[in-house]
Amino acid sequence: MTLSAKGTRLNRRGLETRQHLLETALRCLATGGPEAVSANLIAREADVTWGTVQHQFGGVDGLWAAVLEFVAEQEGPGLIALPDSTDVGQRVEAIVDLMWSALDRPAYVAIYHLRRALPRQRAELEALYPLTAEAIAHWDRAWTAMCARAFADLHVDPVRLARVTGMLPGAIRGVHNEQHLSSYSDIDEARLGLAGAITAYLS
Repeated sequence: MTLSAKGTRLNRRGLETRQHLLETALRCLATGGPEAVSANLIAREADVTWGTVQHQFGGVDGLWAAVLEFVAEQEGPGLIALPDSTDVGQRVEAIVDLMWSALDRPAYVAIYHLRRALPRQRAELEALYPLTAEAIAHWDRAWTAMCARAFADLHVDPVRLARVTGMLPGAIRGVHNEQHLSSYSDIDEARLGLAGAITAYLS
């Protein structure tokens, strides 16, 4: 059961409005423009009043948290399918491939732009956007759990796996971003090299 920010049950129209606001938010955030991370812009684009946003989410913190939760429910890291193979390299390649393709999807682009606009320091983030901070922590927990599940039956070193879990999103994004620059690097080879290095480290 979906509730408003005040704890009241949303009727059909309220649910439709909420869905429309979340989809509009993702569309705006995915553009990455100077006003993309603006709750007021999202309200204007959705053709609703700020009061409607407050009723649904309580304010900007609740809106960003709901956006993160919405994407997590639709296609978050906890939903990634893993191969049955017991080969470490194949598991690593599968995760790299799945994350690589996810980085081009509008929902993930939107989340990237949102997180870039939020405070970098954890204490400041938690003070200004407590609901959003908890939603981000949920994403990180889901990612950690997915990585643990991916290698649970392969007896990899838990310390090395924890390091890879923390490093992998940034490493994949770095190589992925390189293809959009004026680069003479072979991105496909770089991607294979990353997977190979991780495999060697975990094996």
